[in-house]
Amino acid sequence: MAKHVVILLHGVGSNGANMAALAQQWQQALPDVLWVAPNAPFTSDFGNGYQWFSLQNISDAERPSRIAAARSSLDQLLQNLFSQHDIDPSVDQIILVGFSQGSMMSLDMLVSARTPLAGVVAFSGRLASPTPYQFERALPVLLVHGLSDNAIAYTESEKAAAALTTLGHQVQTQFEPSLTHAISPQGAATALKFIQHCFE
Repeated sequence: MAKHVVILLHGVGSNGANMAALAQQWQQALPDVLWVAPNAPFTSDFGNGYQWFSLQNISDAERPSRIAAARSSLDQLLQNLFSQHDIDPSVDQIILVGFSQGSMMSLDMLVSARTPLAGVVAFSGRLASPTPYQFERALPVLLVHGLSDNAIAYTESEKAAAALTTLGHQVQTQFEPSLTHAISPQGAATALKFIQHCFE
């Protein structure tokens, strides 16, 4: 029987334990799902936590190349997780859930089609991957963003939704008034329903 796996990717300066707390909430509703929240492979530039790629002197023009350069380390981390938990991505159903920089890496996995996925949840993120995008099959995608996010503007999720819909993915969005750069209880509840639906 195929496993149901959710891998949570944290934001820059944070750690896996931060996302594991979210997974623990969801686990009550989905006890048979395997929840994995690893630390990113690099120590954060800011001294605390970890990062998927450096933000030092970053620009919008340079961000895609940094994401591309971060792919191999994420792929290696996932391979280690797959081996450790006996996960076969060609058989098992895998959902990526990301926050901020973790969302960028999750959406990048989607548009680079490097690993088979069952869905993607991106909180407070952006699609900043190098083009052209790859498309293998339509996948459900949930984008959640605060309208008062001062770190990554909500318009980034609007642009991501448009691009992913054009590619052929099934995109759902939730924009939350007064929410800053964070995951709200409402966003977490919507994501739980989305994950449940993906695994039905």
